[in-house]
Amino acid sequence: MSSIIKERLELQMAELEMLFSMFPDKGEITLQDENNFLNAQKYLNNTSENLPHIIEYSVAVTIDEPKARVNLQVALPHDYPQVPPHLFARSSAIDRQQQLQLNKDLTSYIASLEPGELCVCAAVQWLRDNSISYLQNSKLHCECAKGELLKTLFSRMWIYSHHIYRQELRKKIFDSAKKLNLTGFCLTGKPGIICVEGVKENCEEFWHVIRYPNWKHISCKHVENRETDGNGDNLRLFQTFEDLQFQAHGDYGLRNDYHMDLGQFLEFLKGHQSEHVFQILFGIEGKCSDN
Repeated sequence: MSSIIKERLELQMAELEMLFSMFPDKGEITLQDENNFLNAQKYLNNTSENLPHIIEYSVAVTIDEPKARVNLQVALPHDYPQVPPHLFARSSAIDRQQQLQLNKDLTSYIASLEPGELCVCAAVQWLRDNSISYLQNSKLHCECAKGELLKTLFSRMWIYSHHIYRQELRKKIFDSAKKLNLTGFCLTGKPGIICVEGVKENCEEFWHVIRYPNWKHISCKHVENRETDGNGDNLRLFQTFEDLQFQAHGDYGLRNDYHMDLGQFLEFLKGHQSEHVFQILFGIEGKCSDN
């Protein structure tokens, strides 16, 4: 089994090296975690027996006309290229509807390729060749029929997980929220709760990034959407993305025994005008203490 994993990892690294040669300028390719890349090299050089975490990176694809940039987020399962990679394309120049269609069509294109082939480079070329129509059809590049300002969709997403413990996972959550200009919180423990708020497209990308490729027992329980003329900052209930921790029952070192204090969490929600979400998350009506 280890020889098969190494063979596939070698192919992943070879394709990444090819991308580095295609995009030599700083910022064109961004590794999600450079340590994962270094650990993969050690694993292939037999200087480490620890199976490295999956490789994740983004590729900035420049579109000449109209002038724009499409960022391709890439997450490679250990079995890639035997299984498809997790890809997600986004651009500030494309509205939500066209972005969803772009990703749907990109997924269909990848599915049409021969199974077992490396396909990230092919995905990059497909974006270069096909992104123009999505950019041109985007409302962000068209005048509104009545000459009105385009509305921005502001979103607040409530995410429930059976538990959140691992430092690597928490780092991914906080890095993604910062990168996408999202506020909210991450509550560590059992269960684990995440709230993100900001521009709808950014919330959806956050959900895509943290959910894939292998986070089980996680669900988006509730989404609140509002239209706004600006960036939606006036609608935010949180000023930053908080590392939320409460006094808990059990030992943090024993993951099966660390349980979040629901009473304290309910008080926190009440203080942020979100008491109604408690029942949505847990299926029970919350009652705050009198103190």
